[in-house]
Amino acid sequence: MPLRTRAVLIVNTRKFMQHKLLSVLAKSTLGLALAVFAASSFAQAKKEVTFAHQDMVFPYRTVMESRELEKTTGYKINWRMFGGGGDVIKAMASGDVQIGEVGSSPLAAAASQGQDIKLVWILDDIASSDVLVARNGSGVNSWKDLAGKKVATPFVSTAHYSLMVGMKLNGVDAKGVNVMNMRPPEIAAAWERGDIDAAFIWDPVMSKIKRNGKAVATSGDVGKLGYPTFDGLVVNAKWAAEHKGFVVALIKAISKADADYRANAAKWTVTSPQVKAVAKWTKADEKDVPQAMAQFIFPDNAAQASATWLGGGAAKTLANTSAFLKEQGRLQEVKPDYNTFIDMSYLREAMK
Repeated sequence: MPLRTRAVLIVNTRKFMQHKLLSVLAKSTLGLALAVFAASSFAQAKKEVTFAHQDMVFPYRTVMESRELEKTTGYKINWRMFGGGGDVIKAMASGDVQIGEVGSSPLAAAASQGQDIKLVWILDDIASSDVLVARNGSGVNSWKDLAGKKVATPFVSTAHYSLMVGMKLNGVDAKGVNVMNMRPPEIAAAWERGDIDAAFIWDPVMSKIKRNGKAVATSGDVGKLGYPTFDGLVVNAKWAAEHKGFVVALIKAISKADADYRANAAKWTVTSPQVKAVAKWTKADEKDVPQAMAQFIFPDNAAQASATWLGGGAAKTLANTSAFLKEQGRLQEVKPDYNTFIDMSYLREAMK
């Protein structure tokens, strides 16, 4: 082959290879760009959370009403109301809910069963806010009078736990009491029909049924004997780790609302916008809200991080609760350490 012809062939081959290389690079770059765009779009789509709340009268219902959390985080929040902590735990286990309000009893049960959840905030020290209310004329004036009576409470709730512990501590055989599983709205309806003699329940239903009844005991009475209860903010562990900024913002918002209530409780009156917001989101009567909220204790950031709560006390409560539930035949096992179900990293970040 002539030298010139050979040179032309080599040049053309190089040009062809360069063209192919550029084509491959262009396709790769386009593919990478599309992948980045898709990932970005997916990330944007993930800025959504389903939050399971209950009917407890908490200060941060004002945050739900103002939508300030949505505005500051850019997340779409699906606020869903549930009838009890047991229902919240089931929804979280199914993946339908990422964050929820859960009492210490259902939380203990879920943790003992190995559910992938973390307690990140103490919503309240229940103190005396769960109440055993007896119907007027029922003949129930003490724990021992529950024998042979119909007593309603939401199963696997803190109220249920306090009821069962209270009966045991007062020598009442639970087998001789007709303990009925009812959600708060069902308790209110059954009370109106006269179907039950007593109920261990919280507000807003507690205040409603007490108009035709009286308080016999409270969760605070049981707590003083070594069996305290609390409500906590629980997150799906994997989801929270991927959305740490949102969880931190949520804790900050709740903390701010609690602080406002603690500093200005006297101003949270029936006619105030704060009480109206709480009543709206819990379906409570506005006139009952101020007194109902006064029964709770809302720990501040320092108390949250202390040995009383997330720093040790909450884990101890979960352990004691789990031991009792196992004794009652409601759990198969008790975990060796419930601190593994508590994550203080979000609180620490919120306190910076």
